[in-house]
Amino acid sequence: MIRMRSRLFVLHVLVLSLLVVLGVRLWQVQVVRGQEFVTRATETRTRTVIEPAVRGQILDSSGRPLVRNQTALVVSVDRTALARTPDGGKSVLRKLSAVLGTPVKKLRERIRPCGPGVSQPCWTGSPYQPVPVEQKADTRQALQILERQEDFPGVSAEIQSVRQYPGGQAGAQMLGYLQPVTEAELEKRAGLKAAYSGVDLAGRDGLEEVYDEALRGKPGMRRVQVDRMGKAIGVEQQVRPVSGDNLITSIDARVQAVAERALARAMHNAPKADGGAAVVLDARTSRVLALASAPSYDPAVWAGGISASGYQRLLSPKSGMPLVSRAINGQFAPGSTFKVSSVTAMLRAGYPLNGTYDCPGSYMVGDRAFNNFHGIGLGTMNLHTALVKSCDTIFYRAAYEQYLRDGGRDPKKKPREIFANTARAFGFGRPTGIDLPGESSGRIPDRRWKKEMWTLTSGTNCRRAQTGYPEVTDRARADFLKRLASENCAEGFILRPGDSANFSIGQGDVLVTPLQLARAYAALVHDGKLRSPRIGWARVRPDGTLVQTYDVPVVGKLPLSEKERLYIKNALSEVASDGTAAGAFAGFPMDKVRIGGKTGTAEVWGKEDTSWFASFAPTNDPRFVVVAMVSQGGMGAQTAAPAVREIYEGIYGIKGPAALPGGKPVSRLPKFAPDGTVAR
Repeated sequence: MIRMRSRLFVLHVLVLSLLVVLGVRLWQVQVVRGQEFVTRATETRTRTVIEPAVRGQILDSSGRPLVRNQTALVVSVDRTALARTPDGGKSVLRKLSAVLGTPVKKLRERIRPCGPGVSQPCWTGSPYQPVPVEQKADTRQALQILERQEDFPGVSAEIQSVRQYPGGQAGAQMLGYLQPVTEAELEKRAGLKAAYSGVDLAGRDGLEEVYDEALRGKPGMRRVQVDRMGKAIGVEQQVRPVSGDNLITSIDARVQAVAERALARAMHNAPKADGGAAVVLDARTSRVLALASAPSYDPAVWAGGISASGYQRLLSPKSGMPLVSRAINGQFAPGSTFKVSSVTAMLRAGYPLNGTYDCPGSYMVGDRAFNNFHGIGLGTMNLHTALVKSCDTIFYRAAYEQYLRDGGRDPKKKPREIFANTARAFGFGRPTGIDLPGESSGRIPDRRWKKEMWTLTSGTNCRRAQTGYPEVTDRARADFLKRLASENCAEGFILRPGDSANFSIGQGDVLVTPLQLARAYAALVHDGKLRSPRIGWARVRPDGTLVQTYDVPVVGKLPLSEKERLYIKNALSEVASDGTAAGAFAGFPMDKVRIGGKTGTAEVWGKEDTSWFASFAPTNDPRFVVVAMVSQGGMGAQTAAPAVREIYEGIYGIKGPAALPGGKPVSRLPKFAPDGTVAR
């Protein structure tokens, strides 16, 4: 009996102890840590879903879309969620492969992070960002994924906007493309990190990059209640996304199409042509109406991730490096189109505007004869005729005389370098400042440049002067290269007489971009003011409300008086009718639209000549400046001038409907209806 009471007492004590412990624990849970567990419970029942903003469109000057959005069903994979599955996502990818009809290997390649030794396709964005693996899923595929979420953890199928390019390859380098934001970019660009949703794409190259912040908009957010299986059962909170602004450009889609066709035809007609560019500017404002580069590519290849072979093709010299814009990045010797700068240098050096000059078949520069085209002498002429007929020897002589006045091979302490400095005043040797990334600066090879280049290359040249070029199978070329290396080793830092002569006619080491040449001609034929060209014209909200306009800044003034400027312009006005481009414009209705300009044929060692034509129209009151360049295209009048003629025929409707009825660029921003469509 006593033993039983002892057992009952122990049992009572044990029960009471358990009740006390349970009570204390309940007190801790309900009172001490109650709010913490409430928060945790809430978090486990909600999911935050980021809603990307609709990216703004890129429109032409009349409101036509150059880049627009198309809704598509996009299937994405969350790598983090896959990694949490028991088999690391292998079974999920097998099931997804069966639904999409895409091999598991390709799915793995698309979601793997890019890095050293990992080639495309791979994921360049944040590791915490869902990776799109299919940009054009159909409804059946999306429903299979959404209705069986338990079989597809980490896989989503959502309607998203995908970039569409109505013009195909037209202006691809100018427009740019989109790619995922990398972790490095988020750390580097504070503004991007604050506005980044985790699912947005960032602009890469072109207008997409320059105006990325305006186009991107602000992402929205939905806090969704889910059950234990992860299925949505309600929306707890929602912040709607704010669509990005639309960018209105000065590009005219019709003129762009005309320029693209003309450039393609010019390259087709030049068997060895390996690249080209065409630029059309508003002569009065220097706004860009068309910017074509060939070869081009379809920017839609970036959607959903580009393959390794596709990416290599865009950068491969064998395919012509279509990712590179030759209009702003291509640097070429300009040939005689450069003489507008050289004749200005002559005027600044004191040569008389109305003087007469001898144009012999050749002229001795130092101990070397520099020839006219085909060595033909043209007699005595004024500067007007020198531009129309493109006499070289007049410019050789002036450049050599100025070279000697600067001290020749033993220069003065502060040489004037009138030809080089005049070229800089025309905007050559520095970027134009256009609203596109990565523009090249060209090159003005003066005495300072020669010294800098010698410092960088003398070691290689001196070594080659000893060893020669045994790898070059052509012995004549190998011997030439060895002599050149020996000469550059000994005195490569000296500006030689021949350098000055070549410079005066746009040959030798001088390099310009097609856009630089176009804006110089726009300044020359309009008002003498050098402007920084612009493509962006205005930003508008999706409903058409104006947000901001972009002005074209004046950045310099040509070193010419008004009388001198008009003298040069009038000379150029005869080139297409009576000068070096007369053959290319034979039969063109000059009585309706008179074309002015300058041909250029630049020699390139081991290749065909670079073909140039820089022009303006109409000559009495220029509204357009058109420049065409074809690498390895031959003579300027042979390839580039016919391309420019075709562009003018398209603009003015000489052989069909006019791209610009009335022959004037669009001067007013388009008007929009309340729904954001262009009001007609």
